[in-house]
Amino acid sequence: MGTPDFAVPVLTEIIGQGHDVAAVYSRAPKPGGRRGLEPTLSPVHAAAMRFGLKVETPASLKSDEAIATLASFEAEAAIVVAYGLILPKAALDLFPRGCLNLHASLLPRWRGAAPIQRAIMAGDAETGVMVMGMEEGLDTGPVALAERIEIGPEANAGEVHDRLALIGADLMARALAALARGSLRFTPQPADGVTYAAKIEKSEARIDWSEPARRVHDKIRALAPFPGAFFEADLGKGPERIKILRAKLAPGAGAPGTLLDDRLTIACGEGAIAILDAQRAGRTPMSAAEFLRGASLAAGVILPPAVNAIPS
Repeated sequence: MGTPDFAVPVLTEIIGQGHDVAAVYSRAPKPGGRRGLEPTLSPVHAAAMRFGLKVETPASLKSDEAIATLASFEAEAAIVVAYGLILPKAALDLFPRGCLNLHASLLPRWRGAAPIQRAIMAGDAETGVMVMGMEEGLDTGPVALAERIEIGPEANAGEVHDRLALIGADLMARALAALARGSLRFTPQPADGVTYAAKIEKSEARIDWSEPARRVHDKIRALAPFPGAFFEADLGKGPERIKILRAKLAPGAGAPGTLLDDRLTIACGEGAIAILDAQRAGRTPMSAAEFLRGASLAAGVILPPAVNAIPS
């Protein structure tokens, strides 16, 4: 049971290890948008079809019909990776060997929807992946296996995501092997240190230059490559959104939002950042030097404060 790119390596590894995948569950395809376009399958759905596996895409698992369909596969265990739907107790109880969930954090820190982004945004120095036994609560189950990794000072969410996806696939394969031998052991999560990784809201992506440079830098890393932290500037045709895809801490000080030079160094509430890669609306990502060739942003310009955000 999974939906995004993060879950695909787990499915591939399970198949590679010779396990019999009775069915794959994923979120329903997204509408095609313009007339004539085919619906977009989730990455897991597309991968499952390449392997010739049965795919189910229920809107919910809470109905009697959904539970009956799930029961009909007679699976011994369920593997859940960023599925996106809640598994009610009736679903959890169907699997004699239990439900194993791969979660991208060091539980109990960062339970919830956006653990990678929240860890980076908070300035955490490390994170990891854990295989846990599923319960009715949100990421509250006991932990069986874990792997830790360092979050480098310049690492962004995309890079950490890709590393954890591969590590997680290996970890889940090891967990399934131990489950088959009857040797998988679980340890309850500590009661202390619980934090929640709420879904990233659109409003959070706007940069507040009054925050310290370290916090601004961590937000940029946490939201790269998607959805992308952004600021607003008038480049000659009125205010437009500009995403920052990569930046670094830089020397300098000034009123928050002030361009300190002609190379996109911007003052924050404390310290400054230098933009390395940016993206204008409707354009491809580009380096700061490329960006400046088509934009008139010179030293002394003061960028609008966060309270004047363009409506989404």
